[in-house]
Amino acid sequence: MNGFERVSNLLDGKPVDRTPVMPITMMFAADYAGIPYGHYVSDYRLLVEAQLRVAEAFGFDQVSCISDPCREAADCGGAIAYYDNQPPAIMEDQALLAEKKTLLGLKPPDPLGGGRMHDRVKGAALFREKVGGSLFIEGWVEGPCAQGADLRGINTLMLDFLEDPAFVEDVFAFALDMELEFARAQIEAGADVIGVGDAAASLVGPALYEAYIWPYEKRLVDGIKAMGGRVRLHICGDTRHIFEGMGRLGCDIVDLDWMNPLDAARKAMGSDQVLSGNVDPVALLRNQNREAVEQALRRCEAEAAGNYIFAAGCEITRDTAHENVHAFLACSQENCA
Repeated sequence: MNGFERVSNLLDGKPVDRTPVMPITMMFAADYAGIPYGHYVSDYRLLVEAQLRVAEAFGFDQVSCISDPCREAADCGGAIAYYDNQPPAIMEDQALLAEKKTLLGLKPPDPLGGGRMHDRVKGAALFREKVGGSLFIEGWVEGPCAQGADLRGINTLMLDFLEDPAFVEDVFAFALDMELEFARAQIEAGADVIGVGDAAASLVGPALYEAYIWPYEKRLVDGIKAMGGRVRLHICGDTRHIFEGMGRLGCDIVDLDWMNPLDAARKAMGSDQVLSGNVDPVALLRNQNREAVEQALRRCEAEAAGNYIFAAGCEITRDTAHENVHAFLACSQENCA
């Protein structure tokens, strides 16, 4: 059973030979391939090369187009800081939507228009050419709250929830339309699953999440699935207060950051929801030895009680010992059918 078959079977409720392994690697992959990160995020060919090398070396079941959260904002005309060997960053003090009226004239960029979004689409296409049907190919879009924060500035957006919630919804509606088209382009190019990163959603309480964020996440998830894509939801941070809502989105995979107990997520989301993650990428995966990592991975699999995918709570950090990363496949193979 290859990686594509393994992940697809798990998501379809069919037997698998072992637990799939799908950790997020970005800077780790670039460093492993000897590629400066500034090049990794700007040339899809280098990103694909690094992802393929890491997947082969560590036995991962997927490759991913994820690199940074700035692609959509950059193509919208946002101010982005670029670095030689670090991820690009949103310049919040120059937020594109610092003036609300700017939204009135803002048009969603064409994901095939030659910008940074197009570079990601080209990456999905190259993955399909090289490993389509053998490894699970992951595209990526920003969720409505994360994209709203990228365009408006995260601190300002948080105030908007209280001071101008109607504007928040206008921003989310713009983001939704843009991300659906971006997802469509990646699926048509070759992505099997679309990762939805909505980190800022963990910063609001359950009432605001249900009223303003959940409806747009739900429309994004449903839209991607209507295109024939799968959805992997990734919300960084403590999401225990919105577990139940996350479980109602209908995502194929829900990632959990390290501070979120898998057993509590299982109780809130039900036995059918595929869960992933929970291993602390720094305090444990980076800072401990392989034995400790393997113990943590076994605990995660046990607490998830089925329908689980091995992954760290968030990105594997760039300076993680290779021996520790090998622990994912080793634990997966312990109980091979």
